[in-house]
Formats: sequence, structure tokens, C-alpha cells
Amino acid sequence: MLEYREILVAIDCSEVDEIILNHVSVLARKLDATLHLLHVVHSHTLDQERYLRQRSQTILEGHRNKLQAEGIAANILIRSGEPETEILNEIEERSYDLIAMATHGHRLPGRIMFGSVSRTLREKIPIPLLLVKPEH
Repeated sequence: MLEYREILVAIDCSEVDEIILNHVSVLARKLDATLHLLHVVHSHTLDQERYLRQRSQTILEGHRNKLQAEGIAANILIRSGEPETEILNEIEERSYDLIAMATHGHRLPGRIMFGSVSRTLREKIPIPLLLVKPEH
């Protein structure tokens, strides 16, 4: 079996987070892997950046605390910019064995953004990509 020890999880801070985290937490437990929870803040103003960064920090800390309570190692990563660019940069800068993400956000902008991101990642990343489709 392939070794998936370092798993990057793209989080969009919506209700689909729970769906992707349920999938990857099973993998993490079985493989004794560390989850790296990444959210990319995409903002247009400094005030929006501050607000979204604080909101995402709070959400990611909640996810991390829940995972750690289940015995799963988890780290928080927050980047700012264009989601696909920042996810690619994160993959280039650190060593990951797998990236996991949901295929859609909870609203149309999220669906468009993460749909575009998943398409870009499929074409450009050197590691496996796990796409989880949220139930409707």
C-alpha cells in the first residue's frame, strides 16, 4: 500500500468541510498520517482580509481540535491569494503525499472557485488528488 503520511486538506470553511474531513480522518487513522488543513483567504480589501483570516482561523482551530481529540495529528495553514495558485505553492514548498478536497463549496461562488481549482490541480500537481463530492 502507498504511504500517505502527510495529507494536505483544502478547506473552504463551509459545511462541506465536515464531509471531506470525515473521509480523510479515516485515512489518517489507518495510516497514522498527519492532516494539514489549508484554507486560502481570497479577499479584495484589507478589512475583508482581516475578517476572513480571523474567521478561517477560528473554523480551522475547531476542526483541528476535533481531529486531535480523535487522536489524529493536524496542523493549520492559512494563505492569502488566489486559491489555485496558493495551493500549488503550498504543494511545491512542502512535501505532501496526497491532497484532498471537496469538489464544490456550499454556494455558487464556492462551486465555481473549487471546481476551477480541482481542474487546475488535476493537471498540475505531482501527487494524488482525492476529490470528494458532497452529498446534495
